Amino acid sequence: MDRYRNIIILDTTLRDGEQVPGAKLNVRQKLEFAQQLKRLRVDIIEAGFPASSQGDFESVQQIARSVGDRVGITALARAVKADIDAVYESIREAQHPLIHIVLGASNVHVEKKFNRSQDAVLQMGVDAVKYTKTLLPDVQYSTEDASRADFEYLWKTIEAVVKAGATMINVPDTVGYAEPEEFGHLIRRIHERLKNLDDRVVLSVHCHNDLGLATANTLSAIKNGAEKIECTINGLGERAGNASLEETVMALKVREALYGCRTNIDTKELTCTSRLLTHLTGLDVQVNKAITGDNAFAHSSGIHQDGLLKDKQVYEIMSPEEVGAESMELILTARSGRHAVKHAVEKLGFDVSDAVGFERLFQRFLILADAKKEVYDHDLYYLLSEQQVQSESSHSLFELVSFQVITNEVCPTATVVLKINGQERKGSAIGDGPIDALYSVIITLTGIDAKLTSYKINSISHGKEAIGRVNIQLEAGGRSYTGRAMDTDIIKASGQAFLGGINAMILAGVIDENIINIM
Repeated sequence: MDRYRNIIILDTTLRDGEQVPGAKLNVRQKLEFAQQLKRLRVDIIEAGFPASSQGDFESVQQIARSVGDRVGITALARAVKADIDAVYESIREAQHPLIHIVLGASNVHVEKKFNRSQDAVLQMGVDAVKYTKTLLPDVQYSTEDASRADFEYLWKTIEAVVKAGATMINVPDTVGYAEPEEFGHLIRRIHERLKNLDDRVVLSVHCHNDLGLATANTLSAIKNGAEKIECTINGLGERAGNASLEETVMALKVREALYGCRTNIDTKELTCTSRLLTHLTGLDVQVNKAITGDNAFAHSSGIHQDGLLKDKQVYEIMSPEEVGAESMELILTARSGRHAVKHAVEKLGFDVSDAVGFERLFQRFLILADAKKEVYDHDLYYLLSEQQVQSESSHSLFELVSFQVITNEVCPTATVVLKINGQERKGSAIGDGPIDALYSVIITLTGIDAKLTSYKINSISHGKEAIGRVNIQLEAGGRSYTGRAMDTDIIKASGQAFLGGINAMILAGVIDENIINIM
């Protein structure tokens, strides 16, 4: 008999992680990431919040259909019938569907958020679980803000919903308030009582990182009886983020004898999963991030380098290969064949099963390889991003055909040609600088009054022909829309990113396409 406990891993990057400003993904991007989570071998994917919008409902439904054959699929619902129905309809085609109900348990949530008595809120939870059990056998109940709740009321709630049929109890540190010893003690108390009540019920935790303790609190919970943990890739999540999946999993692996636990995660997929999320969201990982940061396996100190040359174990507690990182990045050239390119693309976490799509990508790779001589991983991200944007939608979207920018201290000017529905539009504008002039003429030509709220540019490649990535955020009607683009020409990337934000508005349905077409 295996003496190690198996810890269930629920990834909530597509729900809690996507709540980060600027991290909103479209259906295609969510499916791409869900396929990678399947390769990573997470046990459960929390795919979204279906009641929040029709787009989120469709995304969850598509994920359930595409990866729900091997991965458990869940989605979030408040303790109301409409939310529960939305989750059920979106996930019911998965082989292992799970409905996740969340309801506040702390005094501040009960009194301030719901303005009801404790008994009334408890009854809401019981009624929600009873209704959910008429739809599916598996129900997870989350006691929101559990780390600040009165313990006796918290336990009273857990006992009531378990008797109503909940099969998983999730204990969240919703605002990152707990510290490891305290949180571990809370989980131990719940674990002991829960096993006496019904030893079939799974005990889970969900930790936030407001004090930088999410991973530590999660590990403390595991030590004290938690059987399931909720994490995100790169620690992405509301405010300061969630417990990092890669950090928690590797802590369990490296210190396996201490924790006595294992997971089903294929750790060699961690790096490419992290990089794929960075590519899709445009949100960079800090260079000193544990496990997946650029410097996680870099050694610059002479003393460290000397020790490593003698024996890697002197300064490495795990190898880069264990998490899917390489000591040296594979460099492709125009002489690299299809097999090498396909291998490199697969390692980045992308699907290459579409032969026609891959051949189109390979031809574009050859053009870039001739121009840059050496093609790196980040260059491949650029090619993949460009190709996916081109095939993203059947909507009428704007395309940047050509542009000219003249910058000086007197009158920076931009001239732009856009295309939509096969028709070209040309115009010029002046601005405070080259980017301002470029964006002013684009606003005029599209007829969409969008306000630029964020602009960021950084290099993502090597050499003098480095590719620049531009992330912008636009605001219209009180909502934010993100545009991203990459190019060796940062002015062009800036224009394409701005158009990407405008096209995101069109895809979201907030812009009347008929008005666009008559401009």
